Amino acid sequence: MQTQGKFVDYYDLLQISPKAELETIKRVYKMLVARLHPDNADTGNAEQFIVLQRAFEVLSDPERRAAYDADYVARVRQPLPSVEPGEVASGVDAELSRRVGILCVLFKQRQTNPNRQGLSMLELEQITKCPSEFVSFTLWYLQNKNFVASSDNSDFVITPPGIDYLEANLPANTLASGRLESAMPWERENGRQPIH
Repeated sequence: MQTQGKFVDYYDLLQISPKAELETIKRVYKMLVARLHPDNADTGNAEQFIVLQRAFEVLSDPERRAAYDADYVARVRQPLPSVEPGEVASGVDAELSRRVGILCVLFKQRQTNPNRQGLSMLELEQITKCPSEFVSFTLWYLQNKNFVASSDNSDFVITPPGIDYLEANLPANTLASGRLESAMPWERENGRQPIH
């Protein structure tokens, strides 16, 4: 589950759902093996090939997968600090918090996962721990303002105006600001100051 001390999202690596059946895992694994095998002169990648093998070993073994899934849920699906369940109340402040929180998550997803730049409605509900009607309303607003768009596979992705909105609203939401800044280590490494 770890590679050089870093948690690896095997589901994201294989680009499959955490609920994928074994046959789907095997089919996707075979396709990626052919692409990443070091003998493939065009697309081979020895490092990714090794991680792919580890992913298959874990996800194809029921006991190891169950242990991985417990770790996966704890690491990948933690609720946003800026959108705690207690904040599900109606009101402008709670809605602003949801907007900024969802944009933070979509920003991080787009920045760190070039193979899958967006998240589904269900994933956003799970991450925010908000009921679907609240997430739907927030996404409706964000889409109509062109801050979020739907990708070809119906995932929601942040747009450049969405990034601008996020930057403009971070001072009003310090918890979301801290989450975004932790998602942007490249700014600190390159001498850029966090947005305040």
